[in-house]
Amino acid sequence: MTDNMKSAVLTLMLLAICIIPQKSFCTENAALENFIIKESLLKNDKIAVIAADERDKPIEINGTFEFSINGFKQELKFNDGAAVTSLPIEKSTFIYLKYINEEAPVSKLYYVIKQEDSLNPIKINLKLLVIIPLIIVVIISLFRKFLVYGIIILVALMFFNISKGLSIPTYLETVFEGLKSFF
Repeated sequence: MTDNMKSAVLTLMLLAICIIPQKSFCTENAALENFIIKESLLKNDKIAVIAADERDKPIEINGTFEFSINGFKQELKFNDGAAVTSLPIEKSTFIYLKYINEEAPVSKLYYVIKQEDSLNPIKINLKLLVIIPLIIVVIISLFRKFLVYGIIILVALMFFNISKGLSIPTYLETVFEGLKSFF
């Protein structure tokens, strides 16, 4: 190769690097469209919020985003697609995370099971919060003799939710979010 050809190839390579979309690199302050939670890698009883695409695959993103965690506003600083909440989890609890972006708010409800040395977050489908009580009410209305059992089940369900950190206003908010996902 001659020197002119080498410089032409080098120029084309540099030009290609500048023109090619760089989706694999981190984007500073890009829009956060979706997220998932996992246990923090440090095993310090904290949860990590991980930026994800629409298929819940982790993506790399950097920046500070404001979340509402169980009704409390908290800014989370994402580095390489992950942010760690500031408060540790002491016992099994519900965690309702909400991020409001430009298009539509993204909210998710998790039940985090606290074991001795780990946290196990389980995503709760918002539609289930609508369907389960509705099924119980339908069974009560169809079979009057199950009225007492149905009321006991509904009260026990509400007591469990409240005792694990899912307050009535948060429950209603998640129900409305679940109803929005139906339509």
